[in-house]
Amino acid sequence: MSQLATLTTSDIPWPPSTGDFFLPDVAGPWITKFTILVWLAVALIIAFFMLTQRNAKIVPSKSQWLGESVYGFVRDGVAKDVIGHDGAKFAPYLTTLFCFIAVTNIYSIIPTAQISPNSHIAFPIVLAVISWVIFNVVGIRKHGFGHYVKMNLVPPGVPKLLLPLLIPIEFISTFLLRPVTLSVRLFANMFAGHLILLVFTLGGFLLVGSGNIGLAVAGVISWGMAIALTIFEAAIALLQAYVFVMLSASYIAGAIADEH
Repeated sequence: MSQLATLTTSDIPWPPSTGDFFLPDVAGPWITKFTILVWLAVALIIAFFMLTQRNAKIVPSKSQWLGESVYGFVRDGVAKDVIGHDGAKFAPYLTTLFCFIAVTNIYSIIPTAQISPNSHIAFPIVLAVISWVIFNVVGIRKHGFGHYVKMNLVPPGVPKLLLPLLIPIEFISTFLLRPVTLSVRLFANMFAGHLILLVFTLGGFLLVGSGNIGLAVAGVISWGMAIALTIFEAAIALLQAYVFVMLSASYIAGAIADEH
């Protein structure tokens, strides 16, 4: 999209489709734009916390305050609020998860990047599976495998006659669908956001280059909509990072809870 200004209407692929999400390899199948963006996100997050916390003091500097604010937001607003007194030990993971998703999501509005790796289902699936493994592992460690499975499959106070119906439902819901719904929610929002921005941006170029004054005006309006939606997309990018982390924390809280 950074080269759209040099394109003619015949050069612009229309309509935008899922093919726009399959970018050409940069250097072989293992080095793509998405992998570069992901590793760049990792490097930026590491650099951010190293720079803001390298000379930590009791009275924090502005940079130290910024780094601590990000961590404190997740620790106090998510980990402790959702998980409880055990939440602090999960704060490092949840903070890392939040920062990684936020950075990779915000790529969708950054020039030259202009697409989030999370608009490919593979990346959200990996993140969801990591959270799925963590909440199951901590649940099994606390309760034991047999008791943990029973807690999740057999709701308390349910008549035994209903158990043959409820156990498969609870198994599918807890152990199969959670990573699916967690990943699809993130993927669908970033996929749809990128596609909508493509429609309004490329549509603006097509309308302006049509040679019709009325359509050209509509094209300018389309660009205006693209700008407004870019701001909206930034808010969605951060919101989806928060939602993903909040749900991960709630699953951990449920796994280590004494009662369901």
